[in-house]
Amino acid sequence: MNGEWENEIILGNALDILRQMPDESIQCCVTSPPYWGLRDYGIEPVIWDGKEECPHEWGNTGGGLLHENRNFQEGSQEEVKAQDRKLTHIFKTDRIQSQFCSLCGAWRGSLGLEPAPELYVQHIVQIFREVKRVLRKDGTLWLNLGDSYYNSKSSPHPENQATNPNFIQKNNPHAAIDSPKNYKIPGLKTKNLVGIPWRVGFALQADGWWLRSDIIWHKPNPMPESVTDRPTRSHEYIFLLSKSAKYYYDADAIREAVTGNSHPRGDGVNPKAKSFGPNSRVDVDRDIAHLTAGRIKSKQNRSFSAAVHGLVFSRNCRSVWTFATAPFPGAHFATFPPELPRRCILAGSKEGDKVLDPFMGAGTVALVCEQLNRRWIGIELNPDYIEMANERLSPYRQQAKLALK
Repeated sequence: MNGEWENEIILGNALDILRQMPDESIQCCVTSPPYWGLRDYGIEPVIWDGKEECPHEWGNTGGGLLHENRNFQEGSQEEVKAQDRKLTHIFKTDRIQSQFCSLCGAWRGSLGLEPAPELYVQHIVQIFREVKRVLRKDGTLWLNLGDSYYNSKSSPHPENQATNPNFIQKNNPHAAIDSPKNYKIPGLKTKNLVGIPWRVGFALQADGWWLRSDIIWHKPNPMPESVTDRPTRSHEYIFLLSKSAKYYYDADAIREAVTGNSHPRGDGVNPKAKSFGPNSRVDVDRDIAHLTAGRIKSKQNRSFSAAVHGLVFSRNCRSVWTFATAPFPGAHFATFPPELPRRCILAGSKEGDKVLDPFMGAGTVALVCEQLNRRWIGIELNPDYIEMANERLSPYRQQAKLALK
């Protein structure tokens, strides 16, 4: 294969497929990789970080937790090996989920089931290093990640996703594993918020990305939690990262409507104001002088003209987006609400551009691309999800066939 795919979902490991894609062939990447320690997606494990010529010996004697970077593991070599044996025991179920090679230090498992956050971050950086290569110089990455809490009595997994223990066992197989009570990851105490999104964000920044914005995805319908000593989590992060300091970003495509508001410091417009000023809050953004001085784009001038005539006021998109999660029939996970990738795609690409999702899941990004006249490519390791996504995309493909006749 030459990697010149278009409007199709490729079955395979994201890292392997990305390496087959040509340089600078993608304008925008919108994706949500598996979160760390959340669930087993039922796919066969993949070998990470190993040497190709190594025959690999998997089992309880295996390698280091991070064979490239073990600085977070303390103790003698014997103590480190003992720690590794504990880790192998923790993640060993009927279907082996996590093992290390005793010869080269390779890890065998699924992305998100790494026994330590550092290893997960290392794998994420490897994947998005390839994404950066295939992006155009003015391309952007919109990366959605959620966080989790650490519990040393079971293994890394979110804290009390629901009060029903059957829910925890079904969606978090680690919770059902009989693990050593004294197992700990150095630097993390039980009940600590792990900070996975920011660990990943800073690691990608260190790897050459421009970290441009942290967007809060506020979920009005968050997963219920039984905790009583902290607030219920109702948000996730969307990081906007760019390959270069200057990149394509269409702010006008995702401008927000502004409603009337008489509060002097509100985000709306004071209908009683006799002139444009601090109380009227006409954009762009707070400073009306930018409009009258002609230092903004023509589309924004049109927004200003409409505002003057009492039609619609608009403002630059804010960094808090409120969308409810969107369950999809047949999927055991909540999919992207379509409006979320829609904003990312509108801001990060033009009609006809190609958009990438290396963790396609149920195909929401592809669906939105079809609606917005973007070309797209998806990668997915689970064939069941590909079938599900293709069913969702079938009506659009039928329409395309009819249009060609």
